[in-house]
Amino acid sequence: YKEDEPVLQNLSFTIEPGETVAIVGHTGAGKTTLANLLARLWDVQEGEILIDGVDIRRIPLDTLRSLVQPVQQEVFLFADTVLENIRLGADIPEEEVRQAAETVRADRFIRRLPREYHTELHEGGANLSTGQRQLLSFSRVLAQDPKVLILDEATGSIDTETEVLIQEAINTIMAGRTSIVIAHRLSTIRHADRILVLGEGKLLESGSHEELLREDGLYATLYRLQYAEKE
Repeated sequence: YKEDEPVLQNLSFTIEPGETVAIVGHTGAGKTTLANLLARLWDVQEGEILIDGVDIRRIPLDTLRSLVQPVQQEVFLFADTVLENIRLGADIPEEEVRQAAETVRADRFIRRLPREYHTELHEGGANLSTGQRQLLSFSRVLAQDPKVLILDEATGSIDTETEVLIQEAINTIMAGRTSIVIAHRLSTIRHADRILVLGEGKLLESGSHEELLREDGLYATLYRLQYAEKE
């Protein structure tokens, strides 16, 4: 990032409580930058990001991290037990951790591990598959119970059965939360309340899936291209 070359420009929008908003655009449009700013992995250089009218820079980081939780494509796991990887240092009873894992179907593979929830994971979760790491990250979300969820929904190269489980888990953790989805496959965000289309750091289009198709702009073009790739 260069100081004199802003990645996001004149970008302004409001997300209502409980709303699901998808963010789409070409590679380099600013989707990941926006997600990282919302989670305060970086601070904005100009303007402000507000939660309930409060600038997030005025909210203590530990409080903000309990309110807003990103679920990244690359799940980071510590060299510790499954239980502690879901707890992330929070004082969460083991029964609640198990319940969260059961809700997102992660318990299916956890119960097959040598010591179940007390199995030691390798650094980065190297002894788990990609799909298993993602299901574990969804268990974290339910156990931590954030109000705002930032979700990178790309599932990577995983088998179809695991992908179905992951999609079900995504629907479960999004229920009743304010959700911001960084969308890669447009077919997965058709039912979002609103879709924001970014281009070169600017908001180009905003609306529902049907509205944006009718506008026949960038979103409609991206959608047609993805369908053409499948044919």
